[in-house]
Amino acid sequence: MNDETAGRLFPAGIPRINHVAMSVPADALDASGRQAICEFYGACLGWVELDSQTVDRRTLVLAVGHWDQFLFIHAEEEPMRTPRMDHFGISVGSIEDLEAAHSRVSDRAALDPRIDVIPPQVDDFGVLRLHSFYVRHLLPMMVEVQHWEFT
Repeated sequence: MNDETAGRLFPAGIPRINHVAMSVPADALDASGRQAICEFYGACLGWVELDSQTVDRRTLVLAVGHWDQFLFIHAEEEPMRTPRMDHFGISVGSIEDLEAAHSRVSDRAALDPRIDVIPPQVDDFGVLRLHSFYVRHLLPMMVEVQHWEFT
């Protein structure tokens, strides 16, 4: 969809993704499970629990930068299982922000073998250098943290 098509279909603005939903076992959403998820993703990526949406052993919602961009985690009897590289991405505003987030994640990964980290890499597309790293902890999907450097 280009801007012209989007303008015809959505006159108030181009649609954007506002959330990702994934399921986990109910035990992962008890008080200690929620605390562990919130603590890691809060300390490393700045995500914040929208506690008005929390229901013990049923739901946890984490704002990813803004209240209308969030991760919706819910309990299921048969929770989501994904291959290692299934992921969703977030972008940060600078290479320094990406490096700082990677450092926070790496420091924790050195102490917790459950944290899966793929080191930073750069894909060079000529007009764009895409800097990224991946992390997963306690959730079924990886998060790709990216910075788009336009040359």
